[in-house]
Amino acid sequence: MVVVNAIVSTSADDISALKDAIGVMEKASRQEDGCLDYTFSVEVSDPNTLRITEKWETVEALQAHMATPHMAEFQGAIGAHPPKAMDVKFYGAEEIQPF
Repeated sequence: MVVVNAIVSTSADDISALKDAIGVMEKASRQEDGCLDYTFSVEVSDPNTLRITEKWETVEALQAHMATPHMAEFQGAIGAHPPKAMDVKFYGAEEIQPF
């Protein structure tokens, strides 16, 4: 499994402006083959921080996701509201049984 953890430093106004694009991106991505989870969230303690958490069955599924039309559309939307900073990490993971 591949886990993507992104932290986007932006503004609450830009997050609000991206709300529709985020909704489209979540819905379309969750329908892709190999997508186990695709979620945006705003930090409760910092409304200027957007987090993106993704889980993919394989690297190939993630690579295919990067080439989708909805990814290109989302990149255009975020380009119109560029973040101040973005930290994206990719992790190889195996599923752990609940404690």
